[in-house]
Amino acid sequence: MNDARHRHEQDRKEAAAISAGNNERRVLQAMVLTAGFMLVEGLGGLWSGSLALLADAAHMLTDAAALSLAWMAFRVTRRPADALRSYGYHRFQVLSAFVNSLVMAALGAWIAVEAILRIAEPVQILAWPMLAIAVVGLAVNLGSFALLHSGDRENLNMRGAALHVLGDILGSLAAIMAAIIILLGGWMVADPVLSLLGAGMIMRAAWAILRRSTHILLEGAPEDFDRDALRQDLLQAVPGLKDVHHIHAWTLGDGDTLLTLHAAAVPERDPSALLTEIKARLMQSHGIRHATVQIESRACPDL
Repeated sequence: MNDARHRHEQDRKEAAAISAGNNERRVLQAMVLTAGFMLVEGLGGLWSGSLALLADAAHMLTDAAALSLAWMAFRVTRRPADALRSYGYHRFQVLSAFVNSLVMAALGAWIAVEAILRIAEPVQILAWPMLAIAVVGLAVNLGSFALLHSGDRENLNMRGAALHVLGDILGSLAAIMAAIIILLGGWMVADPVLSLLGAGMIMRAAWAILRRSTHILLEGAPEDFDRDALRQDLLQAVPGLKDVHHIHAWTLGDGDTLLTLHAAAVPERDPSALLTEIKARLMQSHGIRHATVQIESRACPDL
């Protein structure tokens, strides 16, 4: 049974390593696409006078930096644990997502302020160049998003990177719609109005990533973790348990839950056998592979 469990753990680690490698490659490819088109869109925005294009170019600049950070996070995460970081470097991906979400929120606020100023004082815009550049930009951004969306959707670092590219897609769509409205009706205010709408959507998405990454960095329990249900399950499934307390759960950010708990047992129960049964139950019924269990045959010294 131990051999089978060991093989299962090895297979899981190999699958995780392959998935991480694929994610890393996708992020690098998306970074090259984004950085390559950012300069073109920035120059086009200056030429046409479009805030939507300039905002999207600025967005793509921050995206290139954010994707670089996400790519670096995958490489740093592969480093083995050491004396200073006994859990390894898995949290670097969460930190990357946290920083990316802050940058996105700040960028959304900047776009919103600029849009409000332009609504008050509209400027002349060259709609045809704006439309052509925005269409090409949309194609580039869709390609980048397809690369990232086909990766691990549960990985917070990938979600943070995809969020940036999604913001670019929204920016390109806003620029296309604004250009069409200006061409058809000459309404120059369409450019800042649609930029303002895109800024709101960017900030909303950034808040979701910021909230989750902050929760993980603060050692919050996994979203699907139910402490009372776990306690009752162990008491019912493991013979000889009198009580389960001091239950603490958190995650490193890569999907694996870490757990510590105290287990009070009847005196005649063998501690080694009890520990084996508790860990087996945690893995089989709750998917928890990393658990530190303190077996107590007397009163808990921490109560």
